[in-house]
Amino acid sequence: MKNQLQQLADVGQSVWLDNLRRSMFASGELKRLIDMGLRGMTSNPSIFEKAIGTGSDYDEQLRSLIGTEKDAEALFWDLAIEDIRNACDAFAPVFMAQGGRDGFVSLEVSPLLAHDTNGTIAMAKELWARVDRPNLMVKIPGTAEGIPAIEECIFAGLNINVTLIFGTEMYEKAARAYVRGLERRIAKRLPVDGIASVNSVFVSRIDTAVDKMLQARIDKGERNLESLLGKAGVAGLKLTYQRFRDIFQGDAFAKCRQAGAAVQRPLWASTSTKNPNYDDLMYVERVVAPDTVNTMPENTLAALTHAEVQVCAKDFGNLRSDGQDGIQGQGGVLRD
Repeated sequence: MKNQLQQLADVGQSVWLDNLRRSMFASGELKRLIDMGLRGMTSNPSIFEKAIGTGSDYDEQLRSLIGTEKDAEALFWDLAIEDIRNACDAFAPVFMAQGGRDGFVSLEVSPLLAHDTNGTIAMAKELWARVDRPNLMVKIPGTAEGIPAIEECIFAGLNINVTLIFGTEMYEKAARAYVRGLERRIAKRLPVDGIASVNSVFVSRIDTAVDKMLQARIDKGERNLESLLGKAGVAGLKLTYQRFRDIFQGDAFAKCRQAGAAVQRPLWASTSTKNPNYDDLMYVERVVAPDTVNTMPENTLAALTHAEVQVCAKDFGNLRSDGQDGIQGQGGVLRD
């Protein structure tokens, strides 16, 4: 019987790991997960800060860099890029087996550039050149200044992971920036079939913020709002997925599709539950859909692989009032 990751892949959803530790390579942990069906990995500066600051994984390399007169930021990028290269190499067989449609590892530009379009473009190109792996994805935040950077980097032929998307408006702007970048390549007779992108929508943080506002009103006596707790995040993903289908299954993407371009997959991020009263798989079992990615922290991935589940997709994008939470039609990991 296929495991949970393989079942999800069969219905069109790839599972990525939202973590990177150097010890994962030597211990064989990453290879084991890849053999199970893990199809990619995401990282961010906070993940690297935690990895570098705890344990002894990086001590040897740091000692070798003493006296090189590099500042702390330069040292950080040296360490991060080595790990990203190794991770890209580990996922290379997945990348090849999937025809370049999966097996990606993401590395984020400096957060200090979130509102600097030209700086983001320059750093994205620098990271792309330094890592020098075809299955790298450079993460660019979905800010107003990041949108033109996304378009320009897609035009330049980089794989891009749009990150920090919290609503459908910015999701659509980032998606259309991807399409524009491809169309510019097509106009220049440049290939588009080797470019990949995901659009990362954060979910649990939405519920954390909305639940706080709802709870304040519930505490004042509006008990009818209790049924809405924990519903905003998944509802937002459903709206996003509808927007994805409108753009990438419609006329807006027709020219790119004909040229062999891949759709920009929605990526569900921040999928660990922050509220201890919610199920560990709350942002897994309700958000299964074709042409999507779910990037999970280690605890959520462990909960999935140890659960007794049967995976299916049940019209995830269908939104109709059902009289309870206002949403009907769920993707699903259906528990046995």
